[in-house]
Amino acid sequence: MSEHIRASDSAGYVALDHYLRGIDTGKSPMAENTPAGDGEWGVLKVSAVQEGWFRSSENKVIRDAAHIQPRFEVRPGDLIMTRANTEALVGLACIADAPPPRLMLSDKTLRLVVDKDVADPVFVALALLCPATRNQVRAVATGTSAGMKNISQRQIRGLRVPRASLEQQRKIVAVHAAFERRIGALEKILGKLEVTEKALCAEALNRSQEAGWRTSALSEVATVAAGVTLGSEPVGDGTVELPYLRVANVLDGRIDTADVKTVRILRSQYERYALREGDLLLTEGGDLDKLGRGAVWDGRIDECLHQNHVFRLRCGNRMLSEFLALYTSSAQGRAYFQRVGKQTTNLASINSSQVKRMPVPVPPIAEQESLLVPIRATRRRAQAVESQIAKLRTVQRGACEDLLAGRVTTPRP
Repeated sequence: MSEHIRASDSAGYVALDHYLRGIDTGKSPMAENTPAGDGEWGVLKVSAVQEGWFRSSENKVIRDAAHIQPRFEVRPGDLIMTRANTEALVGLACIADAPPPRLMLSDKTLRLVVDKDVADPVFVALALLCPATRNQVRAVATGTSAGMKNISQRQIRGLRVPRASLEQQRKIVAVHAAFERRIGALEKILGKLEVTEKALCAEALNRSQEAGWRTSALSEVATVAAGVTLGSEPVGDGTVELPYLRVANVLDGRIDTADVKTVRILRSQYERYALREGDLLLTEGGDLDKLGRGAVWDGRIDECLHQNHVFRLRCGNRMLSEFLALYTSSAQGRAYFQRVGKQTTNLASINSSQVKRMPVPVPPIAEQESLLVPIRATRRRAQAVESQIAKLRTVQRGACEDLLAGRVTTPRP
């Protein structure tokens, strides 16, 4: 592969409209907040469009056949863009590589119809993700009272993107694809490690039935606390502004601190809401199948709090938080949360009393430690692979940005 690929001989830019034949807008019919199953139609959520990749599972099932409009179906290779989202995510674009059938565009997702005589859709997607374009999107997007941002079709068509011949575009796409193959191989390894971890976790919990370990209410082995309530914040002397974790930060098996907000509290309330390394965090509400999702806090942020919609479980000397997390995230644990959870039209929730009453197996501490040894080893291997993937993504992003900007370096993956 050439070491001197340039996105443009003159480092020029053109309006995005130069590369398009048109823009299709979808519809948002009445739908249930659960993904479509086999043979069912679904409508895309804006969360289906990620930074450079397509998450087809982010959709809502359409029950009423009258609302199904096949002309809005997402097709393989479509370039999809969000029209409305938060400031950080509005205008994101990705290629729908292999979407399942019967997925419709919503009115907040657009299909950019690329003129393939002058542009490669993957090149256009890369151009839309580069920092210069993202900055343009943030500059022109308009806000709403709900904190959402919108970008119009006219503004999208006017975005300035790198000018490149079709041959140059294909060379840039080839560099991107080379990284994707290497990353894909690592993701397959990561997938196998995740399967191994799940099997080890299931085996550990099965031992509780075989060994006849005592079962106790969760409140007997851990304290359960709700976090700080947002709203009227104190001011003046004796207050402090600190980061806090909200439901969006607490995922299934991991804590995401990419976007952490802050809240002001009385310094005297700090211990009441503070997190310690080893605390297990569980979410109070969400979709029924996501109730009680959570992870163990690793203390990566000093003086961090948690919101009232996130329960903090702090184990005593009879239970390791990692072992408790195995149970709360297991099929048995999830079944308990779904059984006691309160279901409303769109959401479900659990309260602290229900969490405290949850029956949990309590093996001896030495047995918990022994069962966690292979699980921890597998997680360390998975973290190492995740680190490799993250590094490759960083290099890939830098290489593509250099090429799109007309610089000459083309690092290999």
